[in-house]
Amino acid sequence: MTGDLRFGVNMIVPDSRAAWVEKCRKAEDLGFDVLCAADHLGMAPPFPALVLAGEVTSRVKLTTFVLNTPFYNPVLLARDVTGTDQFTDGRLELGLGAGYVKEEFEAAGMPFPSARERVDHLERTITELKRLYADPEHKPAPVRPEGPPLLLAGRGDRSLTLAAEHADIIGFTGTTKTPDGAAPVPASAEEIDERVKFVRAKLGDREAEFNLLCHFVRITDDRAGALEELAKRTQGVLSVDQLADVPTALVGSPAAVAEQLHAHRERFGLTYYTVLEHNMDQLAPVLEALR
Repeated sequence: MTGDLRFGVNMIVPDSRAAWVEKCRKAEDLGFDVLCAADHLGMAPPFPALVLAGEVTSRVKLTTFVLNTPFYNPVLLARDVTGTDQFTDGRLELGLGAGYVKEEFEAAGMPFPSARERVDHLERTITELKRLYADPEHKPAPVRPEGPPLLLAGRGDRSLTLAAEHADIIGFTGTTKTPDGAAPVPASAEEIDERVKFVRAKLGDREAEFNLLCHFVRITDDRAGALEELAKRTQGVLSVDQLADVPTALVGSPAAVAEQLHAHRERFGLTYYTVLEHNMDQLAPVLEALR
């Protein structure tokens, strides 16, 4: 762990066993704190991927980032969660989300529920998991009586209210509000700030770790040029000045990005960042700078 910050890398490329082992070990060697398995069709199956990652690493935590919860029967999910928890010696952190990719439901031959129905299922799943963790008859038993730490990720009021009530880790998507089923769009710093304040009000006296998925990482000495390039890539959704402020875009030299991370911690309370695996090498010099 680099000071009071944690960093995860979300694995999204399915590979051979040897390639998966190699990149998991690399992530740990580079100093990442958490290995994440995404849950989308066409990617590695999350629980087997994490068991294998746990077998070939020794330090990193292991998380689903995040499960498309409506795909899962809660009782069967509890078996996979507690079994993976056992097989990884308690290194599992369970990440859950309500799901948002309409095409994946269609590909699976499942109806695409409304946003309300998907969050309803997420809430039922959390309740059922807690019930089964506490049931002495449930096997495999979780390593801790309360089950593995829970990360809940979302953007909407209901999802974040659930997270404030139940989650040990609250995952902010860093995206703006879009029509249900539409592709995510980056949010401005002000929008992220509003979502964080919404969660803080719901948390009250309860504490939780704040996580953010960083969509863009560019380590360069030409920060201005990189931000201009990024503004073009995002088709003007955010201006260069806006991109300079958002915590979802880490752009600059290793030292400059380290300063950005500390500033984002002060403003938003973010202490846990996740990047996609193609940005693993990009972020590595920042981890070194923070150390």
